[in-house]
Amino acid sequence: MRLKTEKPAMLLGLIGEGIGQSLSPTLYENEAAHHDILCIYQRVDLNELHLTADALPELLTAAERFGFHGLNITHPCKQAVIPYLHSLSDEARTIGAVNTVVLRGGQRIGHNTDHYGFTQNIKTNLRDRAIGHVVQLGAGGAGSAVADAILRLGATSLTLFDQVSDRVEHLVHALQARFPQARVSVGHDLAGAMHQADGLINATPVGMRTHPGTPLPPALLESRHWFAEIIYFPLETELLHIARQKGCHTIDGIGMVVHQAARAFELYTDGIPADVTRMKDHITDVLSKRASAAGQH
Repeated sequence: MRLKTEKPAMLLGLIGEGIGQSLSPTLYENEAAHHDILCIYQRVDLNELHLTADALPELLTAAERFGFHGLNITHPCKQAVIPYLHSLSDEARTIGAVNTVVLRGGQRIGHNTDHYGFTQNIKTNLRDRAIGHVVQLGAGGAGSAVADAILRLGATSLTLFDQVSDRVEHLVHALQARFPQARVSVGHDLAGAMHQADGLINATPVGMRTHPGTPLPPALLESRHWFAEIIYFPLETELLHIARQKGCHTIDGIGMVVHQAARAFELYTDGIPADVTRMKDHITDVLSKRASAAGQH
């Protein structure tokens, strides 16, 4: 799309591991173009740069010096970035994770739009299914937002599984304090929890191109379960494919990524509303073309 504006470009970036296939650049650049804004979006892949989350201070400083308007933050930096920010939105402070940093006036302001994105995706796609008893895999940055969201949406109980015991115990304690009406617990018996569950959420990176496989034995999924995935690339993870084959009610990750990106776009542009439908159509088209190209090789 040809732009008429001569305004300075809006510089944005994404910091995380294994993000070479992220669609954030095209998602933000395409939406910005429709608002006559030139957006230049840069991936900062820690793996490619041979860096870890310990490099966050210098990366944030570099972004400020180069005039970036903001940064998206993904695995494994959503919690690690917090000490290096000047302030947090109420939502980010409550959840304890940041996926959006606005750089403005010498300030680094952390927000969490994952919560909003997941909430909208569930509201739109769970339809008339009861949320009921939920098992969630993953208690990291994204998992913290998703867990809070599903409890706010009315989950009767939430059982959390994570490989890092301290992290999941801390999250369970915080959630139980915020949602005394629900039962929130650390999971130890996955098979037993799935037997009691109505729904399953995958909030781990397992299923991504860089983390192939399934986060639980597929045999534990039954047709009566609903299953929500937060990964959007690939659009159909191995577990999502299996869930669909079994007849589960499934929700892919595209709705979450589009809604969270739309909210972040508004934060970066100081209030310009993003068109969620247009963003979803664009990213679906890009994913379809990628899948077709992959199938030809």
